[in-house]
Amino acid sequence: MATPLDELLEILDLETLEVNLFRGRSPREDRQRAFGGQVAAQALVAAVRTVDDDERDVHSLHAYFVRPGDVTTPIIYEVDRTRDGRSFTTRRVVAIQHGKVIFTLSASFHRREEGYEHQLPMPDAPDPETLPTWSESLEPFLKDADEGLRKWILRDRPFDMRTVGEPDWVDRRPLDPWRQVWIRAAGRLPDDPMVHEVMVAYASDMMLLDTAIRPHKTSVADHGGMLASLDHAMWFHREFRADEWLLYSMESPSASGARGFATGRFYDSGGRHVVSVVQEGLIRPPRGKK
Repeated sequence: MATPLDELLEILDLETLEVNLFRGRSPREDRQRAFGGQVAAQALVAAVRTVDDDERDVHSLHAYFVRPGDVTTPIIYEVDRTRDGRSFTTRRVVAIQHGKVIFTLSASFHRREEGYEHQLPMPDAPDPETLPTWSESLEPFLKDADEGLRKWILRDRPFDMRTVGEPDWVDRRPLDPWRQVWIRAAGRLPDDPMVHEVMVAYASDMMLLDTAIRPHKTSVADHGGMLASLDHAMWFHREFRADEWLLYSMESPSASGARGFATGRFYDSGGRHVVSVVQEGLIRPPRGKK
């Protein structure tokens, strides 16, 4: 039987319709709208498919979530080959459903070359193998959860995640606006670097915006208001494998005007800073609550 990781890889393997035109679909899940990380990852796949130089890797992407994605309808990705330069390649991707733009992405690819190297130290974090699994860490929350939510939480996932400290679903106190999660694909991935970059693009949207509501006595489980990604940017600094442990260290320096701002950094287990992420999202409180 196909695993959740197999199914995710299939979702991210777009169908080519024509030159610069691709089609993707959403997984068969009970969601109100398409997951933002899925749309961003699929758009990145579409951009990569139009870059012919194998020596060029994505080094940055900048995206806007324009409309909610419909999970029942395929998404069309149209790529504009903006520029092919000596060192850099630029692509713009537009995601379309029902004749309307739902998402835009600009991505830049850089020919590999040597240069200066430095980074700030990786923050302290416990060994992921000493931490409980995602399901184990949520056991206290599951005691009072209804059967539908229990099944959704305990379902097999394409990623193995280990939260540092109790998840905010369990600890309902106001919490500091930062969190750390170890994450890796739940199985071996192909050696193609693009697969690993796309998987991290998908994962980068899974927990980042949640960080911005941690100080406000709520969590994604019982928020009751509106949480939605507005824009998303990533920078890929060094090669990595998404099927080996990566520490996702996140913080939210600011929230105001019903928007939350959050940043994240991925580190491999050797302490190398491999990816940076920045996101702003809508965090509209429930009516009557601030």
